[in-house]
Amino acid sequence: MPNDSLSKVLYIDLTLKKFETKDRQDLFEKYLGGTGVATQLLLEECHEGMDPLSPEAPIIFAVGPLTGVFPLASKTCAMFKSPHTGDLGESHAGGRSAIAIRMAGYGAIVIKGASEIPIYLTIHGNKIHFKNATTLWGMKDGSIPARVMRQQEKAEGLRAIFRIGTAGENLVTYSNVTTETYRHFGRLGLGAVFGSKKLKGIVISGKKAIEVNDKKAYRGLYDQIYKAATESPVMKKYHDVGTAINIKVLNSIHALPVKNLQQSSSESIENISGESIAQHHLARRLACAHCPVACIHLAFLREPYDDDPYFYKTSPVCYDFELIYSLGTMVGINDPTNLLKLIDIVEQTGVDAMSMGVILAWMTEMFERKMISVNDLDGIELKWGDADAFIEIVKKIVHPTTEFLKACGKGVDYAAVHYGGKEFAMRFGKNEMPGYHTGPAGYLGFILGARHSHLDNAGYSIDQKELIKIDLTPQQVVDKLLEEEAIRQILSSIAVCFFARGIYDLKLVSDAVKLLGFDLTDNDLMEMGKKIHLNKYKFKMREGFRFEKLDIPERIYQTTDPTGKITKEFIQGGINYAKSLID
Repeated sequence: MPNDSLSKVLYIDLTLKKFETKDRQDLFEKYLGGTGVATQLLLEECHEGMDPLSPEAPIIFAVGPLTGVFPLASKTCAMFKSPHTGDLGESHAGGRSAIAIRMAGYGAIVIKGASEIPIYLTIHGNKIHFKNATTLWGMKDGSIPARVMRQQEKAEGLRAIFRIGTAGENLVTYSNVTTETYRHFGRLGLGAVFGSKKLKGIVISGKKAIEVNDKKAYRGLYDQIYKAATESPVMKKYHDVGTAINIKVLNSIHALPVKNLQQSSSESIENISGESIAQHHLARRLACAHCPVACIHLAFLREPYDDDPYFYKTSPVCYDFELIYSLGTMVGINDPTNLLKLIDIVEQTGVDAMSMGVILAWMTEMFERKMISVNDLDGIELKWGDADAFIEIVKKIVHPTTEFLKACGKGVDYAAVHYGGKEFAMRFGKNEMPGYHTGPAGYLGFILGARHSHLDNAGYSIDQKELIKIDLTPQQVVDKLLEEEAIRQILSSIAVCFFARGIYDLKLVSDAVKLLGFDLTDNDLMEMGKKIHLNKYKFKMREGFRFEKLDIPERIYQTTDPTGKITKEFIQGGINYAKSLID
């Protein structure tokens, strides 16, 4: 491993307002960086049974050896104990954050302790400051504190800004951390961990250079990766329409969750399809740092001011497949303006969009079935497609006025345990479902993935490419899922975007890291990926995760899917087999 800044870990204590840097070359040599290093730091810093919202609960950020060196290596891994599920919390964000951390001189940052008053951190190279953020706490629009921090911090070099919204301040367990306005550490509640520490945000900047061993070989490999990224038809799809292209595709094969998965397709999605929004509402495309693809899509939302209907405000709103699914089809919204309005309030408050959409859908069905009342909803009546009602409910969940709304701020699993409706509460491992009703491999992917996320292993691809055509046993599906999950541990340890997984195969990763001082073969990398994956499960098991406790919503067996193979026997067979391999 080269003697550069990657092995430096910055440890920050918010209680004592102190910090120190340690050289952890041992970790980076063993696990490369990113998720591999962050998982080991979590095992070190978070003792068994720790309350995820306690002062000593750690927040860990880590980047990888390819960060700032090769295209598409722009992800920061955040690791923490999840207040949402009670075990592994992991989230990845793009933007400029990874490059800023690396150029500030660090491979990882560990934050512990809690401030007595709201603060934000500034990390400008080796200069760390704890700034008073009392005036930024409680602002309704989460983008305003970021603007203030940006104006206050004039440091040189590349800069990134993290911040939470009121949801994080109020400890909503699925609140997120936003960076660069349109990227997020979503899923699993990092925003609540920030809020518990009174940490409103972080500003990171730096300008350190990164050395490579062989500049000629580096330039050749860089050009190869850049060409693959810019000429790949898959990457062109992400640039032109983005992941929102999946709306029409999944709808056509009856794999798109509609109205809390009561249906798997709808005749009313045309206006909120990726193609339609790109044609009629797209304002601009953005890219993460060191990425030539530009898959971030912004639409303009035009609304009249409340006190003057002759004047309009125009807001850029970021959209993608998961947001159109969770805040559109899942809750019965098929009007693009209403969809963008709901996305906008979710962004302002700082909650995870997927979790919020699934919770709104469950609440609507609960109300439809008369299992909850208007009093539980503080006077609001819910019905499918009613964006105005959903917007008010989002605000009330973040600032709860009833016990039911307070329960909804802890996720659909918690709320269903206390109020009923578990059979149609769409969550796996206590994490709300992504937008894929593709078949049993997709659901086994959510159930068995270390984060219970579609990005853990892409089981939905197995459904669409294999199970829809041929028969596979649950054991064969699980073997494929675990192999893919091991590979993804490597990609997230070198901090590469998963959209680039078709470019960065293990051979290319081996060639790339060799230029940076790591002598690892394809097989070495695969074994490392398996080890990292098992480390995640080591943490999960230590914190109480058990396969036998997994609660599968009955709804998945009742709604048509493309394979026709989602059965209790298949799902349980896969769970039992995975348990025998991992336990």
